[in-house]
Amino acid sequence: MNNFAAIDFETANYSPSSVCSVGVVIVRNGRMAEKMYRLIRPEPEWYSYWNTRIHGLTAEDTANAPVFPDVWAEIAPKIVGLPLVVHNSPFDEGCLQAVHRVYQMDYPDYKFHCTCRASRKVCGQTLPNHRLQTVAAHCGYDLKEHHHALADAEACAWIAMRIIE
Repeated sequence: MNNFAAIDFETANYSPSSVCSVGVVIVRNGRMAEKMYRLIRPEPEWYSYWNTRIHGLTAEDTANAPVFPDVWAEIAPKIVGLPLVVHNSPFDEGCLQAVHRVYQMDYPDYKFHCTCRASRKVCGQTLPNHRLQTVAAHCGYDLKEHHHALADAEACAWIAMRIIE
């Protein structure tokens, strides 16, 4: 793949609409052309202990952050016509759909590619698992800040450029 947007969401709690951060890496002509990271005030606006333990974000971090529609208004024009690449599409695609529903936003027919599924197909049993950090390392990317939305989106972009055709 030469042109796509890799995206990753982190959530504040068990609700898929509780997006609290997003990382986006836009790849054009096989190169990472643009990177964006935004904090988002989640809906519903509360943090579970377990989610904070995973990504480190708290209510204090997003108290003054914009809501999703404002953040998406900045991102959406940049990804028009691009397929979206994620690692574990049921999660990230589900978050995007849920947050569009919560804010009663029109949901474009985004085309998703999943690097986790691609890894299972391409690498099969050669890897001990197909978690993002394992696949990223296999593809030569050192994912040091796993569960930071931009770092995960960068790892996803790196993987996609190597294993998705």
